[in-house]
Amino acid sequence: MTQPGPDTADLRSGPPLHDALLALLPLVGVWRGEGAGVVASTGAEFRFGQQVGIVHDGRPFLAYESRSWLLDADGAVIRPAWRESGFWRPGPGEDDVELVLASNTGQALMFTGTAGDQQWEVATQSAVHAPSGMAVDGERRLYAVRGAELVYATELAPGGQPYAPHLNARLVRVAAAADPDPG
Repeated sequence: MTQPGPDTADLRSGPPLHDALLALLPLVGVWRGEGAGVVASTGAEFRFGQQVGIVHDGRPFLAYESRSWLLDADGAVIRPAWRESGFWRPGPGEDDVELVLASNTGQALMFTGTAGDQQWEVATQSAVHAPSGMAVDGERRLYAVRGAELVYATELAPGGQPYAPHLNARLVRVAAAADPDPG
């Protein structure tokens, strides 16, 4: 039995990128860097490292995986933090995009938004959580590719609270998939 080819973050190898993904093409890659965040419930600030892989297998979606780890003031790893995985998909219109994510913190989020000029702005259309997960009413994310960097900022609306700044990061495209274990 023949098996399908592997996922790839390299647009020069593997299957061709599906035509429906042209608005998402700049996202394809493995990205690694650092960011800062604010804990919604306490207002405490924190630093984190992150690796994001956005890959394709020739079908009309991009697979997304993110791993993060908390950093101390000197940039040393404290411990693993959140993980999320899902799919970037083309939406019904030419510049429409969809993002479907699940996280280790117990949320499942479905975003819709638009693509334009190497940036993607998405907001939740639905947010559900596991019984033990934190309630989230919504999240908004803005991603942009600027040169060899993927930058993003998020706003989070925890259950019953208004939107407030949550995460921002600057990730650099790495040539090949780096070991996702920072330790």
